Amino acid sequence: MAPKYKRVLLKLSGEALAGEKGFGLDEDTLSNISDVIKKCVEIGVEIAIVVGGGNFWRGRSGKNMDRTRADHMGMLATVINALALQDALEQKDVPTRVQTAIEMRQIAEPYIRGRAERHLEKGRVVIFGCGTGNPFFSTDTTAALRAAEVDAEVILLAKKVDAVYDSDPHTNPNAIKFDSLSYIDVLNRGLGVMDSTATSLCMDNDIPIRVFGLEDANNIYRAIMGEEIGTIVK
Repeated sequence: MAPKYKRVLLKLSGEALAGEKGFGLDEDTLSNISDVIKKCVEIGVEIAIVVGGGNFWRGRSGKNMDRTRADHMGMLATVINALALQDALEQKDVPTRVQTAIEMRQIAEPYIRGRAERHLEKGRVVIFGCGTGNPFFSTDTTAALRAAEVDAEVILLAKKVDAVYDSDPHTNPNAIKFDSLSYIDVLNRGLGVMDSTATSLCMDNDIPIRVFGLEDANNIYRAIMGEEIGTIVK
């Protein structure tokens, strides 16, 4: 059975990489995710990844801090996650490159679109760190931007919640799950799929978003194969 998508942009939240611990990095989670990514690469899928940094720091965490400086700290947190994921993948013999939107030549390549596309064509996984390199933009917006730049067919949004609901399913047992939504629905309802900037960017570039839970890392493979898991926004 052939995969539904040839090139995907996988967005991994920092919280997802923390596993059950809720903070920092969980090696078992990293290993499980890497196993599935390896399986996808072996069937010819080109995978770009955007990582968040919320398991270490969020820009809005510094209540009394200058927002620009706080966001820069969040960008550095994403690099920790990118390097950890790179290490987990390379332990499983998956060729991987980290590219950062803020130049740090000693540890990663600078983000260059043409080079990123070349890596993907050669079967390398490319992990994007530092968000867009600009404060006030989330890593969700980075995922939408990079997906548009590298011509990804879909954004796979792996979260701690298994789909999009009309309210928080952790606090409301009667929350209604959506199987499918339009971009306008997400914006008008203020649903917490992605922030409005990211959703608008996906809408303008006609990039579908598949939202699913990462409690089972194999959901990444299922989404790539075209299974109707979680919620599709299109």
